[in-house]
Amino acid sequence: MDQLIEFAGNHFLLVTSFFFVLTLLIMNLLQDGGGLAMSSQQAVGFLNQSDAVAIDTRKEEDFNAGHIINAENIEAAEMKPGKGRIDEFKEKPVLVYCASGPSSTALVRQLRRAGFQQAHALRGGFNGWKTDNLPVTKTSN
Repeated sequence: MDQLIEFAGNHFLLVTSFFFVLTLLIMNLLQDGGGLAMSSQQAVGFLNQSDAVAIDTRKEEDFNAGHIINAENIEAAEMKPGKGRIDEFKEKPVLVYCASGPSSTALVRQLRRAGFQQAHALRGGFNGWKTDNLPVTKTSN
């Protein structure tokens, strides 16, 4: 332990740089949802190649105003594994999204703990999807 302290004292710049890079790495992982979130472009491939289901967790009126094509609307309050419609998709790949991203990442963590091994969040949520000029549809009344 004394050698470690001596090394840190003699190489202050090196040790400081190490902790700076480590902090950036941790922040990047947390922002990314710890690997649970994917970009809009990755999501397009995921939806097309794995026959995944997009699950929109926004309010019904927001969903009706615009959503990813073929998405299912299950509001965030109803996303309780074992107690709702979400259980229909337990064995399927799912892409969960909200308006901007953070709440869907938290929901994916909850789903993964409940056994949804193929659940992913959309980084940036529906707003990110629209910003990337990807196709959306509206529910006709």
